[in-house]
Amino acid sequence: MVEQPELVVIGMGVGGEEVAGRAAEAGMRVLGIERKLVGGECPYWGCIPSKMMVRAANALAETGRVARLAGRATAEPSWAPVAARVREATSNWDDQIAVERFEGKGGTFLRGQARIAGPRAVEVDGERFEATRGIVIATGGEPSRPPVDGLNEVAFWTNRDAIEATELPRSLVVLGAGPIGLELAQAFHRFGTEVIMVEVSGHALPADEPENGEAIAEVLREEGIVLHTGVSAKSVRPRPGDGGVVVELSDGTRAEGERLLVATGRHSDLSSLGVDAAGLDPGARAVEVDEHLRAGPGLWSVGDVTGKGAFTHMAVYQGRIAAADVLGRDHQPADYSAVPRVTFTDPEIAGVGLTEAMAREAGHRVRTGVATTASSTRGWIHGPGAEHGVAKLVADADRGVLLGGSVMGPSAGEVIGLLVLAIRQRVPVAALRELIYPYPTFVRGLEDALRQLG
Repeated sequence: MVEQPELVVIGMGVGGEEVAGRAAEAGMRVLGIERKLVGGECPYWGCIPSKMMVRAANALAETGRVARLAGRATAEPSWAPVAARVREATSNWDDQIAVERFEGKGGTFLRGQARIAGPRAVEVDGERFEATRGIVIATGGEPSRPPVDGLNEVAFWTNRDAIEATELPRSLVVLGAGPIGLELAQAFHRFGTEVIMVEVSGHALPADEPENGEAIAEVLREEGIVLHTGVSAKSVRPRPGDGGVVVELSDGTRAEGERLLVATGRHSDLSSLGVDAAGLDPGARAVEVDEHLRAGPGLWSVGDVTGKGAFTHMAVYQGRIAAADVLGRDHQPADYSAVPRVTFTDPEIAGVGLTEAMAREAGHRVRTGVATTASSTRGWIHGPGAEHGVAKLVADADRGVLLGGSVMGPSAGEVIGLLVLAIRQRVPVAALRELIYPYPTFVRGLEDALRQLG
């Protein structure tokens, strides 16, 4: 028998864990409900196992660069140690450690499908719980299925199937050249899989700067990955004889492979959660929240389901704010002006804030600065692996501060930290120009872009 909770958290991914754990540690009676695995997408099918795959694939690529730097080296790719390491990291998709961690903080865990039954009321498998403080919706998202004719008639992969693979296909067609598609495509290709990618937008990474998309496209072409941009998949059908797939494209061409990976983004389904009982629109694409993560009286929401960005760091950030609000503690309101994003391709692609197109659409008078990684001293020293990097800064010409920035190159995810701080704290471009940057580093390469801002 579960004691009457003060707080019910529906969805125990990283965002839900953050709220539930903090509230439980503060002495609140918290019921955490999860229908899959505590921890959510990130530790089991997302951030952690995928970056293990990327790390392994990058090691192979570095071996191939030795000839241009230090002599001669060879490597024999084997997926077995990668698959084994992924299973070790995910405890073979067992969340017992995560469950015990939450319960150790004083929380109560229940596995099952939750449905909101009224204000502050939740039902799980016929059992009803009335929360005296309220409910937190943290149900994350699911891989999207594009409306492609015949897609449901073939056994396609999502990122989850790709992460769990113990053997790699000889060939792979990837729908979507966003972060997930790019990371998995490059990793699999480096282990010997022939890859064809299809992206409906005009460039890879459509949510990022076009300079990044063009640069990563050149990297893919040099590695032997085929990338189609500006085309869509019209239909999918099984390939006769071997169980592969044939994808008919909108430009009249076709792509064939042993496997099909659908990486066209993620979505949240609110209708199955019964949110209308809490006064929310079940047909909405996301739960609308205010700066305190409140979605209504006695109702909060965090993570992907809020539509503020499908990032682990975003869910944790929102979770901290929501927990403070639930507990009635003073806190800073949510500020999304400097949300970082990183695609862990080789080289990495990182961004923060507004792209140039977003800034112009918002009505800003924009000034930009662009610099190539290879033209910086560190890029020139680094050599192989830094040939195609590019940094772009987007500034408000009237206020003299950065609105956004992106960096493509080795360790771009680390370099972006400076721009996160500069945008969040509205550091004047003039002040950034006067900083002493260590030499020779990749971050120093931002100086060229800063100078172009005038």
